[in-house]
Amino acid sequence: MSITQDMVDTYPGNLAPLPLGLFVQCIDACLACGQGCTACADACLAEEELERLTRCIRLNLDCADICAATARVLSRQTDTDLRVTIAQLRACAAACEISAIECESHRHTHCQTCAEACRRCQKACEELLAALG
Repeated sequence: MSITQDMVDTYPGNLAPLPLGLFVQCIDACLACGQGCTACADACLAEEELERLTRCIRLNLDCADICAATARVLSRQTDTDLRVTIAQLRACAAACEISAIECESHRHTHCQTCAEACRRCQKACEELLAALG
């Protein structure tokens, strides 16, 4: 069980009207993707062809920030406004897709690993969005 699930299980108030399984999965995917993108950007800085990786670094850092913000927005359950949640999920899915495409174009193992994390997060955001209608 994740800390996310523990926190949902112990929330004392009424939870936002979100499908709980997808909700927890999305927060966990956002946290993992943010970490993966941060680590990938750092690994790119250590690569020899740094100039060729500038876009990858930039997109990974943007994605990491957006994933972190999305996890925080989703974690706040008091007086949730679904318009904000939906907008944030859309932004996160887009950032993950763009970062994944860039990482998939590089041969580095860290880029491939990051791309997988981005695709998982993109999917989690899209599944939660679909469930919200």
